[in-house]
Amino acid sequence: MKRELGIARCGLACCLCSENTNCHGCNSGECPDKDWCENRKCSIEKCYGHCYDCMEDCRKGLLSKIKPYGFTLFVKRYGEQMLLECLERNEKNGIIYHREGIIGDYDEFDDVEKLIMFIKDGKR
Repeated sequence: MKRELGIARCGLACCLCSENTNCHGCNSGECPDKDWCENRKCSIEKCYGHCYDCMEDCRKGLLSKIKPYGFTLFVKRYGEQMLLECLERNEKNGIIYHREGIIGDYDEFDDVEKLIMFIKDGKR
């Protein structure tokens, strides 16, 4: 886990991403998706560091997917540090962020509350 990369503006875990080894997170300005990322643009326009800082229950952009939406809700409830701690513990216990391409264990949910419980306790 590259904890220093933290959580992306949209809620994705940059700290666990294995897709782009040259990326230093969406706040670095080096994100390969920075020009089209709706969540990055919106949060910058609203002067928020992350989507989880916003009080709206938004599902636009990457928040239409369960993983970033669930991570964003988790941070709104428990804070970013707790999310990072849970993700690190879960990784050490064999939970995979990216198993094939960008799909991993956190993507296997259709209920956001079940995903949040999975993040919190690491058990299905």
